[in-house]
Amino acid sequence: MNKQDLVTAVAKQLGLSKAKAAEITELFFSPSGVIAAELKRGGKVAISGFGSFETRKRAAREWRDPRTGKSSNIKASVVPAFRASRTLRDLVNRKR
Repeated sequence: MNKQDLVTAVAKQLGLSKAKAAEITELFFSPSGVIAAELKRGGKVAISGFGSFETRKRAAREWRDPRTGKSSNIKASVVPAFRASRTLRDLVNRKR
């Protein structure tokens, strides 16, 4: 499912126009949306029964280019992460 499929599904389930459903989807999932804004502030977004979005620190490390053998450093960074809730994991892992 891509973003357009998600917009179509939201519009169908809520009985809205695709334009309004796209607005709702953008509100949550765009780079300037609610989830991204909270993560940028260093917060966490927990959605009961679905999972939580958080940030994790990634340490600086050294890597080696396998083609040239040249070593280089990668700077420390902060990356977004998602942890699925037990409910979602159980639903996905349930045998069909």
